[in-house]
Amino acid sequence: MSTSSQKTADDAGSAHPARYWHRLDDGRLQCDLCPRDCRLAEGQRGACFVRMRSGDTMVLTTYGRSSGFCVDPIEKKPLNHFYPGTPVLSFGTAGCNLACKFCQNWDISKSRDMDRLMALASPQRIADAAAANDCVSVAYTYNDPVIFAEYAIDTALACRARGIYNVAVTAGYINPAARRDFFAVMDAANVDLKAFTDEFYWKLTGAHLQPVLETLAWLRSDSDVWVEITTLLIPGANDSDNEIAALSRWVLAEMGAETPLHFTAFHPDFKLTDRDGTPATTLTRARKIALETGLRHVYTGNVHDSEGGTTRCAACGATLIRRDWYRILDYRLDEHGCCPDCGTALAGRFAAHRGNFGPRRVPLYKL
Repeated sequence: MSTSSQKTADDAGSAHPARYWHRLDDGRLQCDLCPRDCRLAEGQRGACFVRMRSGDTMVLTTYGRSSGFCVDPIEKKPLNHFYPGTPVLSFGTAGCNLACKFCQNWDISKSRDMDRLMALASPQRIADAAAANDCVSVAYTYNDPVIFAEYAIDTALACRARGIYNVAVTAGYINPAARRDFFAVMDAANVDLKAFTDEFYWKLTGAHLQPVLETLAWLRSDSDVWVEITTLLIPGANDSDNEIAALSRWVLAEMGAETPLHFTAFHPDFKLTDRDGTPATTLTRARKIALETGLRHVYTGNVHDSEGGTTRCAACGATLIRRDWYRILDYRLDEHGCCPDCGTALAGRFAAHRGNFGPRRVPLYKL
């Protein structure tokens, strides 16, 4: 297995030695990053497109190259229990190791044009930009960051050195060794649990459900990462009462009652344009099922729903955080992150005072 070394600001943007591979007896190199286990001859790329065999080694072709940078509210990731109201510097690269027919960021994640990646930035420059823009955290997002793990890990280390948190927005499709290294430098994650049947995963994403469940369970039992889960509900595909109930029961049993679960609305895109968008009533129904299952913090997204954006105390039910989309309207946590009415601590990560970044989106054209 080859190793990755820290890049400097002067050499960002070149192919970078990849970790997580081994040589097969037939001479091919197998990528061990994710459960696809791509086996590559000379010059071939993996299913993610960005991990490639070059001679007798594997390289990451997008190290130091991004599709762009933007300062977002943390609630957009979505993370409702991780330093609410604070700004997060968001970026991604190209490619993806899933093949979701409903991808909402397909122009980035499905890109095969490396020239689209015009923003060049070393890990140190990203950390510096986050600090300069008063960002509490950096989010590895837009496409799945597990496929640019070496770049994400190096950037996360540079951010930690500046006191900046790291957030992964991921589908969780990653093998155990890479999973351990990747999440060791993450402080929070929003994991897409895209459905609760393997049939859905195989037909609509080209992947499988079990590795995602294993990642989630591992995050709960073997890491200190704060985890929230998102399920995009697609009409007729993963929105039945039975499937929502089964998913909710699994989250309750394996992740705990206070793990936030977000149900978000689908809109027709990419290769799945023959279905209608998700009605708000479907999200309300899903939220009701999940709450009745025993989950304490269930949210709705991509719709106006004040109740579906409200955070309540798990013990007494008092309103603690009231939101309108990404805007915080009311924030009642005390300086210890506890309910002021009954003293129960709210699950998550909180500062003494909430942030006030609001719903802004601020593109950064130059780091």
